[in-house]
Amino acid sequence: MNLVVVESPAKAKTIGKFLGKDYNVVASYGHIRDLPKSSFGVDIEHNFKPKYVVPKEKKPIVDTLKKLSKESELVYIATDEDREGEAIGWHITQATKISEDKVKRIAFHEITKKAILEAIKNPRKIDMDMVNSQEARRILDRIVGYKLSPLLAKKIRRGLSAGRVQSVALKLIVEREEEIENFKPQEYWSIHPVFENAIESTLTKVNGKKLDKFDIDSEKKAKEITEKIKKESFIVSSISRSKTTKKPDPPFITSTMQMAASNILGFSAQRTMRIAQSLYEGVDIKNQRVGLITYMRTDSLHIADEAKKAARDLIKKLLGDEYLPDKPVEYKTKSRLAQEAHEAIRPTDPSLLPETMKPYLTEEQFKLYDLIWRRFMASQMKPAEFKNTSITFLSDSFEAKASFKELTFEGFLRIWTFSKVQQQQAPQLKKNQSVKLTDIKAKQHFTEPPPRYTEATLIKELEKHGIGRPSTYATIIDTIQKRGYVILKDKKFYPQEIGIITSKMLDKFFSDIINVKFTAKMEEGLDKIAKKELDKVELLKKFYDKFKELLDYAYQNMERIKPEDEKTDIVCELCGAPMVIREGRYGKFLACSNYPKCKNTKPLNEEITDIKCDKCGAPMVVKYSKKGTKFLACSNYPKCKNTKPFPTGLKCPECGVDLIEFSSKKGKFYGCSNYPECKFTIRGELKNQTCPECGYTLFVKKKGKWCCARKGCNYCEEESTGE
Repeated sequence: MNLVVVESPAKAKTIGKFLGKDYNVVASYGHIRDLPKSSFGVDIEHNFKPKYVVPKEKKPIVDTLKKLSKESELVYIATDEDREGEAIGWHITQATKISEDKVKRIAFHEITKKAILEAIKNPRKIDMDMVNSQEARRILDRIVGYKLSPLLAKKIRRGLSAGRVQSVALKLIVEREEEIENFKPQEYWSIHPVFENAIESTLTKVNGKKLDKFDIDSEKKAKEITEKIKKESFIVSSISRSKTTKKPDPPFITSTMQMAASNILGFSAQRTMRIAQSLYEGVDIKNQRVGLITYMRTDSLHIADEAKKAARDLIKKLLGDEYLPDKPVEYKTKSRLAQEAHEAIRPTDPSLLPETMKPYLTEEQFKLYDLIWRRFMASQMKPAEFKNTSITFLSDSFEAKASFKELTFEGFLRIWTFSKVQQQQAPQLKKNQSVKLTDIKAKQHFTEPPPRYTEATLIKELEKHGIGRPSTYATIIDTIQKRGYVILKDKKFYPQEIGIITSKMLDKFFSDIINVKFTAKMEEGLDKIAKKELDKVELLKKFYDKFKELLDYAYQNMERIKPEDEKTDIVCELCGAPMVIREGRYGKFLACSNYPKCKNTKPLNEEITDIKCDKCGAPMVVKYSKKGTKFLACSNYPKCKNTKPFPTGLKCPECGVDLIEFSSKKGKFYGCSNYPECKFTIRGELKNQTCPECGYTLFVKKKGKWCCARKGCNYCEEESTGE
């Protein structure tokens, strides 16, 4: 019997069905060792030696792996093929003390029977250069997080944290907000003569001189020009025609998948990666476990020859030869740091059409699979073709142009249906033909500030500068939101006061290391470690010496920052002074502005909701019971004393109706609002999510991980490592 160790039970289930009875496939549930949570865990004086510990909840897993490895002839480490997966595999061997001669490392881009059997035939050793690179990243992040966070807690507010990469992401958002605040709009106008048959053109020249963007900078000038144009007679001075093509985009890498899923599907980066993980690890299709996509943490555009052939065969079958390029399309990876051994994200079998797979997938799985499938298939198709027509209209004093674009061949757009092509058929005109002016439109414009970052554009910016890696984008974005540094509103990032203050202080005292260029340079250093071009200790020492100097200076010179109180119209009932909103360890509260003479404090005013009282029609407000449980009360109190449970947004996994929050002697719990017909109850932090293992629709947080709430199901999401 041979042992195969993977990270997740879903992956174990899929691989287990491929390998059969001679292999025992088990899950480690992510990392089984890490730096301790309660101490620094890095010995700076002895070459930054890390002190790894096995968390309490992982000890049973380690014991099981020890037992199984002793009983097995060979132990195959089948963790993910990136550095994180390599490190997880190495930690498994170290924690379980598996004999080195029994360990075989296997890696694969996709979880298909062919790929797994091929990997088993071609094992290798654990790549210690990749492990060292991941370890260096982990130590760097521990140094910054563990040393900077106490400084922020002392100088700004308790509970704050900093990160080597997350602080750079925050800096980008804060600096963009400053650009927006300091932006001064500039007015300009465009003139659009409209000719017969509703041909709208744009004025391009006045008295033979080309118009610049800001030449018409007021309504007065615009009116003067339009009045002159009305007196002119126009002819068609030239008609030019040309052909252009639009090439398909390359298949997805991690960042572009997250961007497209955000822009097209409205998915967050975290959600996209969770869904992609489930598609990669496999779903049940006609009693078979099938991995639908290749590995989704990649920055390479490489595509296997057999995958390109499969795509071309399917395109020929579905659409015909006219949509096929003469030879398979190759895409060159732009990132010089990409790992070319990896592949781009693609369907493992293009013939598994999205519509055919739809009955076996959740709605969100189908949407993402459809997006990945279409992007890959389109990447191997011919470009779309267009006919462009440009018509120039001329008078004695003015020149105007109109452009028309017609789609003549769909090409890849036949499959990639997400691109909107604006096209308009060109009118039938002849050179030197007189044309009648029917209208003139003068349009006012203002220059606009740069847009706030969305998840998609922030990921694009991080990738452009070489900050972070495919496995880290989602975690970076999630972290800065959880810390309260930024909020996502209308899909745009807005920095909060505490985020601005934190970023400013870090920029003032740590600008040499918390900036775009330095962080990108560190990423290059980590890549060099993975390629055996740089020593791990050398990189860590160089960083730490500089960081320690800046840290010592900051402790001595950083002023204590106190966020400004937010004024209110509420009057203190004890002394009559105005109440202000202050921020404490546990959030915002009302406090008397006459402090310390008056120490009166109270919770913030109740939040008014859109929910109407079913007895009198007044808005309901959020209140808290003595035990801290939220509930809704009528704002018309005491005239109306109606109350009702606070809607949690959670759905009962047993009957599908709302879950309600309750309090008991043992603390808060949730129960079904359909009681007594449904008696479902549960405790803990919850979220609605479908389990890929059993289909249950509720997850509960256990020991820092989200796990299926169904009794008997052991599925948990893998822990992600942040920066």
